[in-house]
Amino acid sequence: LVLFRWQTQEMLLTDLAAGHRGVRRTAIRMADGRALFYCDDPPTGEDPLPPHRLDDPRPLPDRFAPRPGGGAPVGPQMRYDVLTGDWIPMATHRMDRTFLPSSDTCPLCPARPGAAYQDGEIPDTDYDVAVFENRFPSFLRLPGQDPSEEWLCDGDVLWPVRHAAGRCEVVCFSSDHSTSLSELSATRMGTIIEAWVDRTVALEAMDGIAQVYCFENRGPEIGVTLPHPHGQIYGYPTLTPRTAAMMRQAGHYRDRTGRHLLSDVMEAELRAGVRVVMQTEHFVAYVPEAARWPVEVHLAPRRDAAGLADLREAERADLALAYLRLMRGLDRFFVADDGAPIPLPYVSGWHQAPTDPRLRDLGRLHLQVLSTRRAPGKLKYLAGSEAGMGAWISDTIPEAIAERLREALTEVEEPEVRHV
Repeated sequence: LVLFRWQTQEMLLTDLAAGHRGVRRTAIRMADGRALFYCDDPPTGEDPLPPHRLDDPRPLPDRFAPRPGGGAPVGPQMRYDVLTGDWIPMATHRMDRTFLPSSDTCPLCPARPGAAYQDGEIPDTDYDVAVFENRFPSFLRLPGQDPSEEWLCDGDVLWPVRHAAGRCEVVCFSSDHSTSLSELSATRMGTIIEAWVDRTVALEAMDGIAQVYCFENRGPEIGVTLPHPHGQIYGYPTLTPRTAAMMRQAGHYRDRTGRHLLSDVMEAELRAGVRVVMQTEHFVAYVPEAARWPVEVHLAPRRDAAGLADLREAERADLALAYLRLMRGLDRFFVADDGAPIPLPYVSGWHQAPTDPRLRDLGRLHLQVLSTRRAPGKLKYLAGSEAGMGAWISDTIPEAIAERLREALTEVEEPEVRHV
């Protein structure tokens, strides 16, 4: 029953919205049992897309096989911080993950044509978008594992421990190691959005997933260890601290006013206007009134939507253009002395409503992009107040961020649209 349920959940990607926007999906199994999905751009002509390689020749052991010397596999755990109420994942196996490989050894690049064996994560020699389970996940549910199981660290009631029974996936945006998301076409951005949508639905349907977060880290300044253009999708087994705080605030606001906090925030930014940096038919981008980071911008749909899967087809098409234009503007936020744009290190992540029906109506889809760069050649580091007390001190004001970003956006060419 557990295996059947797991396989059924995996099939969601190929069964859900199959053919939506012309994106072809192909699901395979990697050598160690992990799932991999190819998402292909819509074809431009009548010729069918070539098939993908369906096998993985690497001699990898099953990831759920017994450990050497006997014993069941061990997954990551979460420990409860009784002082804050946060659950802290402990993923010690990630210490051995790949770190800043060269382009010819990057595990996210496609397999080399004619190579008999390559320890890369993607067995085909070409792809558009590829999604696969992370080889070094922060969250992982073992077969037969009960995500609600709880025990005590050192036998003390102060310190509950749980399985970190979630899901971590990698999303490769392109097979080209040297490109970046902002350089992609609107067609490819549309394929990425469809991958986000499908995987959000699949992960939200899995037992024990509290929320799904699609995000990208870019730049070594942010801590990226693989420079290949890619993002990640986390299915968290508990609400993250930020989401929990937003849900508390949204709940208090609804109790007082009967209204939706995140929707009213967007409307208030539109009324004020001074921090709005971009508007499209379906989306609004603005620097939040209490922005914390040296560069921060939010992108939200005009219509209430709990998550990416709630976006209509016209909204997704508009999002592909808006997302690329925003990211290209951010890459022109800082310039060198000679006027050349300085690529922005950033975290770009989609906040989606929790899966809990009691909280679902309090959430609202929005993108948050943030950067630690405060000036060319200078980064913001967390000082004593931020790191020790969580008491943020901003180095600028949101209105100044918005003014500079509006200026940068005027220099951006409209993303290319390839009609299918």
